[in-house]
Amino acid sequence: MCLSRLSRATRFLFSPVQFSCFLFIGALLFQAQAHAGIDDQINNALGPFADALSALVFYAVPMGGVELPLIVVWLVLAALLFTLYLGFINVRGFTLAWRLAFGQYADPKSPGDISPFKAVATAISGTVGVGNIGGVAVAIMAGGPGATFWLIMAGLLGMSTKLVECTLAVKYRDYHQDGTVAGGPMYYLNRGLAKRGWNKLGRYLGGFYAIAIVIGCMGIGNMFQSNQAYVQFVNVSGGEASWFADRAWLFGLMLAGIVAAVIIGGIQSIARVTGKLVPFMALLYGLSCILILAYHSDRILPAIGLIIEGAFSPEGISGGMLGVMIIGFQRALFSNEAGLGSASIAHAAVKTNHPASEGLVSLLEPFIDTVVICTLSSLVIITTVYGSPLMNSGLEGVALTSAAFESTVSWSPYPLAIAALLFAFSTMISWAYYGRQAWQYLVGDKPALVQLFNLVFCGFVALGCVMQLDAVLKFSDALVFLIAVPNIIGLLIMLPEVKAELAGYLRAVRSGQIER
Repeated sequence: MCLSRLSRATRFLFSPVQFSCFLFIGALLFQAQAHAGIDDQINNALGPFADALSALVFYAVPMGGVELPLIVVWLVLAALLFTLYLGFINVRGFTLAWRLAFGQYADPKSPGDISPFKAVATAISGTVGVGNIGGVAVAIMAGGPGATFWLIMAGLLGMSTKLVECTLAVKYRDYHQDGTVAGGPMYYLNRGLAKRGWNKLGRYLGGFYAIAIVIGCMGIGNMFQSNQAYVQFVNVSGGEASWFADRAWLFGLMLAGIVAAVIIGGIQSIARVTGKLVPFMALLYGLSCILILAYHSDRILPAIGLIIEGAFSPEGISGGMLGVMIIGFQRALFSNEAGLGSASIAHAAVKTNHPASEGLVSLLEPFIDTVVICTLSSLVIITTVYGSPLMNSGLEGVALTSAAFESTVSWSPYPLAIAALLFAFSTMISWAYYGRQAWQYLVGDKPALVQLFNLVFCGFVALGCVMQLDAVLKFSDALVFLIAVPNIIGLLIMLPEVKAELAGYLRAVRSGQIER
């Protein structure tokens, strides 16, 4: 099987057309690195468009001395409504979600492509990225330890949003003649609204969502991740003395080739990789955090006290409690992407006859991404460097988290860097699948066009290592969060349908109609 996958990857990379494209990409990358200022020219050209879209999507109103982004309010209020309407399903369905993820009640003969475990692993790999390491540091620097409390609250509420998205993604998914399936917001917005007589609106929203994901995946799930992967690799291989320090173009090509070898096999290949990679990288990072916390076990309870105290009575933070709450919510939503609908594209590929079963499995995603991993990051920072001169040393993001690890165990930045590199890689392969599914929704399942998307995506992987295209990243981030507006509208319209689906499934489980 490994030889078969290698053979397919070789055919993809070294067929005449693809090989010529990779040579062209390599030459372009080399020239881009050799001639400084190309990225500045691109940023200057795209900057005004990116700034305008970002200002619209992340529009914030002043409230109590702090800027309140309306998109954050939109996502949090929706998550709160879903949690209340579904009777705190994020709590009462939690145990069943774990059983379902590990195959209980599963029927291998059900339609679909991958198991529930592989579906949730693929979705987690798409949300767990360098933001879980560096983004938490940014939140604590801006809002203090109290931001962690609201980050956890947002993660718990986001579990309900994921359930609604993924239940609908499975219910309205498309079945292809070859037995494969495809689903996600573009399908449930189109078909769910058409079912209610809003055909044109459904087609428009579904098409807009697909276009936004195709464009957005090149930035949020691609260029940013590959750039961070390159930075981490250089750091652990010698820093400025690293052989790769001035060969970003070569690293980019190598990374693009590895990504290509995985994504050409579609969801089956991606799920095989994420099914092994996600547990490993989560365990690696989690154990690294636990090691640091073990060294400072006497500081854990005081750190928890700072988190709770800072959440409700922060001092010296602009906006007071409201400001801390906004910072925590914003970081959590940017991390687990609840409300964007992207992860439901992976969950839609699951083998099941019961849409609500995968909705329940998806509860685990924000819990692992935000409640577990982000909380571990927060505790490490608070118990090691919070209140120390390092907080004012100019270090930010991953660099500050790395310094927190290094302040306790000198060699700990190395496993941290490996984890960050794996986080970035797993995010890229998952977002490649999201983008490709959206691309196929728009253009159809034509092999030549699918390979074209794969090539373009891999080209952007390589490009991200060489160029600092801030305008492209800002534009793609804003576009991805813009789709939260139509997505949440669709979820609200179809929410009673989800509740009925969920209630029916839970009754079937309790009555024994669905065998263990």
